[in-house]
Amino acid sequence: MRKNYFLLVYFLFSTLVGVAQYKQLSNTAEVSIITAGPGTILYEGFGHSAIRIKDTNFDLVYNYGFFDFNAPNFYLNFAKGRLLYKLERYPFHYFLRSYQKDKRWVKEQLLNLTQKEKQQFFEYLENNAKPENATYFYDPFYNNCATKLREITEIVLKDNVRFKDNHINTQQSFRQLMNQKLPWNTWGSFGINLALGSKLDKVADAKEHMYLPDFVYIGFNNATVNRDGKSENLVKTDRTILKFDELRIKSSVVSPIFVFCLISLLGIFITYKDVKRRKRTKWLDFVLFFTTGLLGVLVLLLWFFTNHSTTPNNFNFLWAFAPNLIVAFMLSKTNNWIKKYIWILIVLLVVIPFIWFSKIQLFSLAILPLLLLLIVRYVVLVKYLLPSKK
Repeated sequence: MRKNYFLLVYFLFSTLVGVAQYKQLSNTAEVSIITAGPGTILYEGFGHSAIRIKDTNFDLVYNYGFFDFNAPNFYLNFAKGRLLYKLERYPFHYFLRSYQKDKRWVKEQLLNLTQKEKQQFFEYLENNAKPENATYFYDPFYNNCATKLREITEIVLKDNVRFKDNHINTQQSFRQLMNQKLPWNTWGSFGINLALGSKLDKVADAKEHMYLPDFVYIGFNNATVNRDGKSENLVKTDRTILKFDELRIKSSVVSPIFVFCLISLLGIFITYKDVKRRKRTKWLDFVLFFTTGLLGVLVLLLWFFTNHSTTPNNFNFLWAFAPNLIVAFMLSKTNNWIKKYIWILIVLLVVIPFIWFSKIQLFSLAILPLLLLLIVRYVVLVKYLLPSKK
């Protein structure tokens, strides 16, 4: 969940790590869950998770958060929802150095494992780090650097591990959990909430909370492992390696709510003038219909033509209505069907509060000024500015 560059130092120093495949770990070996705090950039805003294995002659991090901007068709695959991430194994001090530079906190949870279980962790990760096994299809909510850690732990420890759910006090959806990490008045938050549909509004159970590194940290601290019929804490010790204040994604001055309020005020002012003059400002209607139609096409493309797990069933189509893209070029003609079409748009806008308040899908707060402008403009168009054709 953090941006990762293919570290040149990894390729320079990996041969010096001195770890043979499936080497027998010593009795002093340690397996830890590493959790890093969020950064100030969108893709760093959720924090990061990794696994550390330390022994007498090596100290490695197994990091499932790598992607390569230069990979063939990277941006096309990203848009289509087929983004390949990979596991990289490299010295832990390089991992730590990058977070120290960014002033992001790092915490370590040392796992309570037998020697056999440590060895199994090590062998699993070493096998997974092979070039032929290292890549996987990334999903930000169901298959990411954070979900991998619980998955691996359950594979290794099987029925001996139990992740409890009594630390989840309130029922929250995937979107609500996500929005806690994304300040609402940012373009990143607006874009993500525009693109992702109602599947994201499903209430997340305790396991599903662990798509976020913070809940990986909490989940492991609350987990137990069976030892000869007795339940013990899975985490032996918990310590802070790097201590920094929590960072947050910063909102820019030109924020969504600021921009959309300006657009809404301008549009409503022009609409008021149009009513007084009984004359329609055609360019405003073209811009509104063209823009909402274009956004609607984007919503439909993500919904029907990509592999993203959470873009279907997107009720943003109620205001970002794809046919508007075509109608934008037809508004200059006076037709009765256009008035009927705009009445349909008004009905769709009226439905939005019911979808929102019932939590079928939560929308970005930033769209409120836009919705106000659209409803005002649509009503004025059918009532005053688009006379029926006789």
